[in-house]
Amino acid sequence: MASHALTIQRKCCDDDCMATVASTRFDETAIQGPSTAFSALGDEIRLKMIRLLAQHEALCVCELQQAFDVEQPTVSHHLKILREANLVDVQRRGTWAYYSLRRDALKALTRTLLDVV
Repeated sequence: MASHALTIQRKCCDDDCMATVASTRFDETAIQGPSTAFSALGDEIRLKMIRLLAQHEALCVCELQQAFDVEQPTVSHHLKILREANLVDVQRRGTWAYYSLRRDALKALTRTLLDVV
């Protein structure tokens, strides 16, 4: 049985509207930072880490590990992603690494969302 493809053109608005939308340009540099941060927050463990860090001034990796059913390398991996997204800071104290939430970055991310509503 042969199948035939039907081309259906739908036009929900006039040509001017379509041209306006099609010519929209985005500031890629301005989009990159929030995109990286939102992507980092898209993981359940990382979002829980953010919530946990929000309740403390700073937490050591070993303290964070106690809250999750994963090994220390996995915790460190998630913290690295949050750090690269500029959502957390790390401070070395001897052999320990303490992570703190970058509240300013989260506020800026929130403002990014609020600007579109």
